[in-house]
Amino acid sequence: MTVKPLNILHADDDVDDCNFFKEALTALPVKTRLKTVSDGDELMYYLSNNTDNLPDVLFLDLNMPRKNGFECLSEITNNSLYKNLAIIVLSTSNSREKIQEIFRIGGHIYVRKPNDFGQIKQILQNVLPIALEHVFSKKPLNYILNA
Repeated sequence: MTVKPLNILHADDDVDDCNFFKEALTALPVKTRLKTVSDGDELMYYLSNNTDNLPDVLFLDLNMPRKNGFECLSEITNNSLYKNLAIIVLSTSNSREKIQEIFRIGGHIYVRKPNDFGQIKQILQNVLPIALEHVFSKKPLNYILNA
């Protein structure tokens, strides 16, 4: 039996963070397919032009150029085409107000961005099963994970 890879979209403008993310993802025993975009406009363009092959999980950085993560999150959650997309918001901020706003807009999981490879790998190992719970059960999620 062939296992379908988990289709992951990572939106982040920091090249080092993207490289660490990709490295950590490949170190996990989960079959994945990763696409990375570097700003909010590119993210929304990608989603709108790939509606027949949408990602299962979106890792969304809040601080991106052109269109920030809050703007993208709002657009995504207000479009029924993306209702099955598990959205994991990544940020260096630990502001309670920002986290509440993320959940109010429709984000499913908030992760404080880890600053080393081991932490990134651990976060991915913990968050992917939670995200899959949403993908397959369509149950609403609100989780906060810190490295």
